Amino acid sequence: MTEYSDHLNLWLSGLEGGDKFKILNKILADDCVFYSPVMHTPQKGKQLTFLYLASAFTVLLKEGKFQYRRILEQGNDAVLEFETEIDGILINGVDMMTFNDDGQITEFKVMLRPMKALEKVKALMMAELEAMKSA
Repeated sequence: MTEYSDHLNLWLSGLEGGDKFKILNKILADDCVFYSPVMHTPQKGKQLTFLYLASAFTVLLKEGKFQYRRILEQGNDAVLEFETEIDGILINGVDMMTFNDDGQITEFKVMLRPMKALEKVKALMMAELEAMKSA
């Protein structure tokens, strides 16, 4: 079994049934920047990054098919390739993270493919973000 850094293990444990939102809040640095596959500008700050990632958790993990296929870690950087399926659409993506020396995420970048999957995830996440803002 591959061993990862403590901070990457914390991220992975949040996806495997831990308190996702508590772990997400703990692992994001205050100055975190989120790069979305659909937004043309970076989303800056812990609050915005939290909203986008919490929404992504709700959308991508909903059907229980999300899994990381490949994880590469070097120093404070990690690249995690994932797959999931929503409404019969196979989604392939990459999460790229940079951690600070305290083990918090300072940069989170997401890439998705194919276009049909990107469009589906965009629609679902926009609806989820609206629901979160209304709550």
